[in-house]
Amino acid sequence: MIWYVLRRLATLVPVALGVVTLTFALIHLVPGDPVVAMLGDTASPADIAGMRHRLGLDRPILVQYVDFLGGLAHGDLGESISYHQPVSRLIAERFPATLELAGAGLLVAMVIAFPLGFIAGAKPGSAGDVGSMGFAIVGISIPHIYLGPLLMIWFSLDLGLLPLTGRGGIPHLVLPAVTLGTALAAVLARMLRQSIIQVRDSDYMRTAVSKGLSPTLALFRHGLRNALTPVVTLLGLELGGLLTGALITEIIFSWPGLGRMLISAISARDYPLVEGAVLTFALTYVFVNMATDVVYALVDPRVSLR
Repeated sequence: MIWYVLRRLATLVPVALGVVTLTFALIHLVPGDPVVAMLGDTASPADIAGMRHRLGLDRPILVQYVDFLGGLAHGDLGESISYHQPVSRLIAERFPATLELAGAGLLVAMVIAFPLGFIAGAKPGSAGDVGSMGFAIVGISIPHIYLGPLLMIWFSLDLGLLPLTGRGGIPHLVLPAVTLGTALAAVLARMLRQSIIQVRDSDYMRTAVSKGLSPTLALFRHGLRNALTPVVTLLGLELGGLLTGALITEIIFSWPGLGRMLISAISARDYPLVEGAVLTFALTYVFVNMATDVVYALVDPRVSLR
C-alpha cells in the first residue's frame, strides 16, 4: 500500500502542471482587463499602463507563464491582483471553510442515504422502498440554486429557526450542508439499494438465513459490508463533486469559502488567485481519489493495491 501511495503522489506533478497550464491559458483568453476592473473605466491610459507594468501584465504571455511555474516550483503562488495579498495566504484562510462545508454536506448525505438505501434494498417493492426511491428522485431533481433559497425562506425567514447567511457555529452550517448534501444523498441511496439487492441473492446470505437469522439481521451483519464496496467508490468520486457544488452553495449562503472567492477572482480577472484556487481544488480531488482507493481496499480485503 505504501508503494501505491507513493506512486499516486508522484502523479501530482503532471496533474498540477496540466491544471496550471490549462487554467493559465483559459483565464488569459477570457475577455477583460484586470487593471481596468481595478481602476475603473474612467482611469487614464497612463494610469492603466503604469499599473499593468507594476503587475507585470505588459510582459509576453509566455514569460508570465514561465515566471508563474518558477514561483510554483518554490511554493509561491504569486500575489493576488485584487486583494494585494499572497495567494497562498488567501487560500489558507478560505479553504478550511470550503472543506468544512463539504464535510458537513457529506455527513448529511450519509446520514440520509444509508438508512434509506438499506430500507429500500432490504425489502424491494415495499412501502419503504417506494418512499426512499421517491425521495431519491426528488433529491436529484431539485438543483442547489433552487433548494438553497427555498430552505432559507422556510427555516430562516418564516420560522426564524436558523441563521440566514454567513459562517458561525453549527446553526449557520445546517442549511448550506443540507442544500449541498441532499442531491448526493439521493445518488448514494439508489446505489446502496441496488448493491444490497445484489447481496441479498448471494449464497452466503442464504446460508446465514438458514442458520436462524432473520433476513434483515443477516443482511445487516454479513451483507452490509460487501454492499458498501461500490458505494465507497461512488462516495469518493462524488466528494469532488461536493467541492464544485460548494461554489454555488457558498454564493447562496454568503459562505466565506474558497469557491466564493474563486468566482469573485474570475470576475475580476485575478489571474494568480484563479490559478491558485483551481490548482487547490484539483489537487484535493486527486488526494480524495487516492484515499478512496485505500478505503476501498480496507472495506473489501479481496481488493489489493498494486
